[in-house]
Amino acid sequence: MRSTAIRRTAVAATAVSLALFATACGGSDSGSSDKAAGAKGKESAAAAPAAKALSAAELEKAALAQGDVKGHKISKAAAKDTIAVDDIKTGKTVCAPFAHALMGAQVGEPGAFTKRTVVSEPKKGDLAKQDSGDAEEAFKAAFDITTTQLALGSYDGKGAQESVASLRTAATECAGGFEFTAAGEKQKVAKITEEQVKGGEEAAAWTVQVEQGGEKVEFKLVAMRQGASFASFSSMNLAAMGGGGDFELPTAVVEAQAAKLA
Repeated sequence: MRSTAIRRTAVAATAVSLALFATACGGSDSGSSDKAAGAKGKESAAAAPAAKALSAAELEKAALAQGDVKGHKISKAAAKDTIAVDDIKTGKTVCAPFAHALMGAQVGEPGAFTKRTVVSEPKKGDLAKQDSGDAEEAFKAAFDITTTQLALGSYDGKGAQESVASLRTAATECAGGFEFTAAGEKQKVAKITEEQVKGGEEAAAWTVQVEQGGEKVEFKLVAMRQGASFASFSSMNLAAMGGGGDFELPTAVVEAQAAKLA
């Protein structure tokens, strides 16, 4: 079966990364003071300047780097593993942001944008299982590695909020599935299921079932906003892909990126 662009990109990124292994607040008893404070707060909010995107240099500094997430290898995404927005075509416009995030491309129009490849290291317990006489157990232990394509952008105005909103809308409107083309290859999202996740000022997550040639593979997609920056995390797990099983959201990666942006 011809491999999908999304799987090929993730697997290639995994191979590359595996090589890296060798305010306190107070109250008042006065009702009038509370009202005055509330009015002052509204005035401050109204006077607050519009969010301004980080510069390219600032965003690179804020993006995850090797050593930021325990048990993970982090590297800047290689150009060959990056698919541009212009190379992603969807039949339904409302589904486009979801397809972009799933492929690790930018969502909306960030003022600055960068990508990282994050690969989990095998767990200690899995290393022992690799010597198991059970071939299936040994396979899962050897390939229980989650690769996450982290796409990070910073936006002027409400661009970051709008990016999260566009993914929420797409996940709802396109929950039953949709088709798109990435780098010339046809893809089919068969199903989108919402997951629970925390991170940054707002976050959302989904399990995404991708289908081609009768084979179904699950991916995890997380959208997270911190300030004027928006990050998408598109993850796959080699063992789950081979056995059709499930795997966990990359919560440690999401939390680490949110903390670095805060």
